[in-house]
Amino acid sequence: MMMRIGQARGVSGMVAAAVLALALTVGAPPASAGVTAFKQAVAENAARDDDIAAFYRARNFEPLWTGEGAEYLLRRQALIEAVQAAPSHGLPTGRYDAPQILALMRGVGNARDMGEVEVELSKIYLRFARDIQTGVLKPSRADDGIKREPPYRDRTALLAALETGDPRVTMRGLAPQTHEYARLMKAKLQLEHIAASGGWGQEVPGGALKPGASGKAVVALRNRLIAMGYLHRSAAAGYDAALQAAVQTFQEDHGMEADGVAGPSTIKEINVSARERLESVVVAMERERWLNFPEGRGDRHVLVNLTDFKARIIDHDKVTFETRSVIGHQDLDRRTPEFSDVMEVMVINPSWHVPRSIIVNEYLPLLRSNPGAAGHLRITDSRGRVVSRSNGFSQYTASNFPFAMSQPPGPRNALGVVKFLFPNKYNIYLHDTPAKNLFSREVRTYSHGCIRLGDPKDFAYALLAKQTDDPVGFFQSRLRSGVETPVPLEQPIPVHLIYRTAYTQAKGQIQYRRDVYGRDAKIWNALSAAGVVLGRGDS
Repeated sequence: MMMRIGQARGVSGMVAAAVLALALTVGAPPASAGVTAFKQAVAENAARDDDIAAFYRARNFEPLWTGEGAEYLLRRQALIEAVQAAPSHGLPTGRYDAPQILALMRGVGNARDMGEVEVELSKIYLRFARDIQTGVLKPSRADDGIKREPPYRDRTALLAALETGDPRVTMRGLAPQTHEYARLMKAKLQLEHIAASGGWGQEVPGGALKPGASGKAVVALRNRLIAMGYLHRSAAAGYDAALQAAVQTFQEDHGMEADGVAGPSTIKEINVSARERLESVVVAMERERWLNFPEGRGDRHVLVNLTDFKARIIDHDKVTFETRSVIGHQDLDRRTPEFSDVMEVMVINPSWHVPRSIIVNEYLPLLRSNPGAAGHLRITDSRGRVVSRSNGFSQYTASNFPFAMSQPPGPRNALGVVKFLFPNKYNIYLHDTPAKNLFSREVRTYSHGCIRLGDPKDFAYALLAKQTDDPVGFFQSRLRSGVETPVPLEQPIPVHLIYRTAYTQAKGQIQYRRDVYGRDAKIWNALSAAGVVLGRGDS
């Protein structure tokens, strides 16, 4: 049957419905022998897929798609309409091409053909459903720093969902139903139009442009910002206050220091093409599908966008707290992974138990040459006894160093005054830090992987407000004790560590961030290899 695929191109809408109505009625065998042949064909073709086989066994191999009657026609029509809309979701349409489906159905000549078509339609539907619901890619294959598993749905349940109700509603409900996904789809459509129309015009020449400047470069800067929607049309040739304000807004929307000066980094971002921004949006849509949990992300949850260097508390889809963050360094072994977990406890006045990798890679070389190095850290044996430094450590290597290292609570503790734990095998958590100067940097990739918070006390107060009438007093009293104090959260909070170089706001321009770990470039390459195609346009 599949050899007959690919003969019908450009069929859509009412034409598709008409073809569907005809394709599966002409030649349908009326005799019981035909029914038996149909069921045998369904059983044989479904046998190669355990889930599909189980689904059809449970219904005695009766048709879901190819029966006679309005409900079957509606399912076929809904499938065609859904896969025709796949490009708007940034999906690889060749995996479920509507004209190919029609060609397949037009080739039906007998009951066995009909049974083969029946199973093939279920396969196409399940392929489409998984792609649009939980993503085209397996995240870890794109980059091993992405530790999340997409929330795949039960495939037999996906098929069973079509048995009742309007199949169009079922198909529409497959994609993430978040406001973010809907806004990304809108941004994708706008960028496709911009790219197809020639983009945002001439690039701005390199260098630095400041208020008061004039010349061709300033004109190019003004024209490009006008095309992007940051500035009203104007005949002014100089770098005036209006242009400075437009540059500042652009910088804010791209996570840059908003000083209104078009320096080299700002001009580089302004010159990014509409097509490149479109790639970022399509990647963001794929990432949104990876977070399409059946239970949602939690009415209250913590969201850390690594590329944005921000940690937020979200209550019922609204940001109720926000603080700057520092994430893992860009070195491969220090990058912060992406995953979701549940925060269960905060620790006030924490001790820092130095990870083994930091001990042997950073502190042991110092101790071998100077036993008194890192004097702020305790060195203890397997029984917790403090080890004397007098004997030195030159005899030890990374493979045989037998001791642990830790830092007791105190104002200079590497974790500051509080840490927030969501137990995970990657040993990642949120915490305070004495290195406050790092939060003023534009790109904040300085940690060993954990996430440092700019306002950890206020973050703690916001969490504690759900379980005490005086969160500030509660926290400060335990802080003053100087004693390490775990505080369980009465309502554990989901934590989602995400990585978005494109994301939206309820109002205002779409936000873009730099691909600091290069992960989104890998994801786009993988999507492209899977068959995702963008419209034409370069600028």
